[in-house]
Amino acid sequence: MELIATIFPFILMFVIFYFLLIRPQQKRQKQVKQMQSDLQKGDKIVTIGGMHGTVHAIDEDTIVIEVGGTKLTYDRSAVRDVVTQTQA
Repeated sequence: MELIATIFPFILMFVIFYFLLIRPQQKRQKQVKQMQSDLQKGDKIVTIGGMHGTVHAIDEDTIVIEVGGTKLTYDRSAVRDVVTQTQA
């Protein structure tokens, strides 16, 4: 009984950390991964560096972003947010 009383606070602390820190982070990572895999040509995006542009072409792991007539190649993981999506 004494062993359970000693270990219980550690177990409770782990459960609290899981629900307050670990689980929300995993959900956020899953949403970002889904957003990056759902990218389509014509989507207006923002990169991690803050550059705004339009998706011009998509490969497996890279995308070509058009910014003011200039085309730049980035990794898919560099996309932070999709501002507007094209309607298919």
